[in-house]
Amino acid sequence: MHVSPPLAAAVQVTGADDAVALRAPPVPRYLEQVYWWAYVHPKAVHLFERDWLVNAILFGNYGRLRDAALADLGGTVRGRTLQVACAYGNLTARLQQRLASDASLDVVDILPIQLRNLARKLPDGRRLRLLHGDSSALTCHDASYDQVLLFFLLHEQPEHVRRATLAQALRVVKPGGKVVIVDYHQPSRWHPMRWLMRLVFAKLEPYAMDLWHHEIAEFLPSQVQPAVLSKRTYFGGLYQKLVLVR
Repeated sequence: MHVSPPLAAAVQVTGADDAVALRAPPVPRYLEQVYWWAYVHPKAVHLFERDWLVNAILFGNYGRLRDAALADLGGTVRGRTLQVACAYGNLTARLQQRLASDASLDVVDILPIQLRNLARKLPDGRRLRLLHGDSSALTCHDASYDQVLLFFLLHEQPEHVRRATLAQALRVVKPGGKVVIVDYHQPSRWHPMRWLMRLVFAKLEPYAMDLWHHEIAEFLPSQVQPAVLSKRTYFGGLYQKLVLVR
């Protein structure tokens, strides 16, 4: 993958893990058709990369959910960590700050524009790699990471992609390692935002209702089940954190 000098200088950007070389993956059709307004178009990146807006979209819960995810990775994050998909806000910067001196962080995303945006936010490229790749077909080796993070990704994926992404996350994490997932969840019936979120999902996020109608565990591969699964919900059940131990 060819990148501009500012991006290459900030972080190491590659198309595959270690010495495995693959062609750059194409942008999935569902992203171009459904999420062009949020992630694909340059104006979208300019609009949404604002901490206050990210927090507003999550009804003031961004910091709480970010910190909940990071807490399960550890106050000091050791070993190799994989973040699947870039994220607006300061999640990755906070994660990078927690890395032990001998730890590393890889972030994989299908969209070069998102990788470039993240590189601008992370001028310190030490112990960091940005990988151009597909979450549903990772080129990483089996059991090559100590922990994997998926932050508000699964609700944006069609079911077949979501299943493949989860299977890949479990494949690349080491035995005893964690997969930490933060995403939407069906809120309590009394939740004041319940009908608003239904409307938002119907208009803008057609795959998100899957996480209201099904537990994330239902999308896990039957042949690779976690040894431990724990779940916690937040903000009246609208959000959830799932921790899978391989």
